Amino acid sequence: MTLVIVAEPAPLKISADSVVRVGKTRVTLDTVVSVFKQGATAEEIVYRYPSLKLADVYATIAFYLNHQQEVEAYLQQRQQQAQEVRKMNEARFDPQGLRDRLLARKAEQDVC
Repeated sequence: MTLVIVAEPAPLKISADSVVRVGKTRVTLDTVVSVFKQGATAEEIVYRYPSLKLADVYATIAFYLNHQQEVEAYLQQRQQQAQEVRKMNEARFDPQGLRDRLLARKAEQDVC
């Protein structure tokens, strides 16, 4: 019996919104790498995100370790995009006094 070694591509897919997802799930590369960097094992990651396959998590971690600079640049870009979206949303929807407005609206509804 001969062992056939075949290189398999990383189980990463780029979605229509340019987000890298793991396997056939909605779990992002960002999420897996973040939890891994916090010290979680592949088994713990699968436990937290049961839609993931253990082999896909190991392959994703291997991809991260083999392409750390590129993945870190991608994560940095995603973080900048998130900050820009947060700023735009805060500019459109003033967070100051939100709690007070919600409580006032609730009080109005309770009176009716």
